[in-house]
Amino acid sequence: MTNSEVIVTVDNLKMHFPIYRGVIRRKVGAVHAVDGVSFQVKKGETLGLVGESGCGKSTTGRTILQLYKPTAGKVYFKDTDLTSLRSEQMRLMRREMQMIFQDPYASLNPRMTVRDIVGEPLMSFGLASGKQIDERVAELLKLVRLNPDYIGRYPHEFSGGQRQRIGIARALAMNPSFIVCDEPISALDVSIQAQVVNLLEELQAEFGLTYLFIAHDLSMVRHISDRVAVMYLGVIVELTDRNELYRNPLHPYTQALLSAIPIADPVFSAARHRQVLEGDVPSPVNPPSGCRFRTRCPIAGPICAEKQPEWREVGPNHYVACHKV
Repeated sequence: MTNSEVIVTVDNLKMHFPIYRGVIRRKVGAVHAVDGVSFQVKKGETLGLVGESGCGKSTTGRTILQLYKPTAGKVYFKDTDLTSLRSEQMRLMRREMQMIFQDPYASLNPRMTVRDIVGEPLMSFGLASGKQIDERVAELLKLVRLNPDYIGRYPHEFSGGQRQRIGIARALAMNPSFIVCDEPISALDVSIQAQVVNLLEELQAEFGLTYLFIAHDLSMVRHISDRVAVMYLGVIVELTDRNELYRNPLHPYTQALLSAIPIADPVFSAARHRQVLEGDVPSPVNPPSGCRFRTRCPIAGPICAEKQPEWREVGPNHYVACHKV
């Protein structure tokens, strides 16, 4: 991994979805799905993005790739500001950036064969035609450990794990350098999850890929990621090296997440202190003032309601947003 070269920079990214009501469609509010997120992804690394459902992880990934046009903030890919590009310029940039979607059942067109699904990017950019597409698709299927003879089959003829491999082959078709993996294993059986993660690691080593790996399975994130960012209600609360995060979690939310990971050893599990958060996650339509986590935080004080915590480095490459740390 090359630590010096940054491939993606996200600067104060916001994505608010407007809420309309009434016959005249008057705007009455907005869902603050992503609300001021900043981080960098270095070339060749895997940055894990974790948090509970609805915290804005997937929206962050899609907004980075400009599938959603951000409300505010900047996204730089190799010094190019993606938010300022026009549609055709952005289309050409997609050769460098791809996405593996969460649901392998919904992300593949049931009316298209594997040849059409995996070969569509090649046709869209005019990189291959006719027999060249067949050869390239067969090559990609071998890369993801699928039989090239499956080229004429339809998605319904495959299992969930095989469908996700087809999605990975489609993402690799353009030889991208950056891939957003949007919970690529959450819809798969546990026995298949490890196979898909190992495949992603092998492809990364072979082609020098850079991943943003979105997930809520903390044990799997530790396995595949170099650094981990923890997200809560549209903001990142902690970011550091994976081993440092698991050894020394500083933010109360990170500590609660890690205490919820199941442990196979019953003796160690019984001795461990479990942090159970009280209450529900606040609505992203009307997030709390100050610190987003204060309504559920066991150590929250008056300053937490008055002032938003500063994003600061509290140790070597260990960033956290908390007044009490």
